[in-house]
Amino acid sequence: MSDAPQVSKDEQNWAMVCHLSALSGFLIPFGNLIGPLVVWLIKRGEMSLVDTHGKEALNFQITVTIALLICIPLMFVLIGIPLAFAIGIGALVLTIMAAVKVSNGELAYRYPFALRLLK
Repeated sequence: MSDAPQVSKDEQNWAMVCHLSALSGFLIPFGNLIGPLVVWLIKRGEMSLVDTHGKEALNFQITVTIALLICIPLMFVLIGIPLAFAIGIGALVLTIMAAVKVSNGELAYRYPFALRLLK
């Protein structure tokens, strides 16, 4: 018998949407923040898993946004361009990894390198 709390597939899917909605940032400016924020604000009261993963997704996307903003002045010395590209690829890979892990039932995924601003 497992001691892990049971969550519905619907709750798991919404938690996964919290992570995947950040991919809208590749099409919409600041969509990486707006997507998870909207899902989290709508579903956090009724689904505790969405509350947990929404905060985690937002913390990571805030960290990514800060890193990309730091890249802007660095573009004048040419290091900012490859750095921004690397951050974008890393954010894409880690976001997809988080969504897959939640989809597979891992309930406590935490992004590496994320600032924990929302507790």
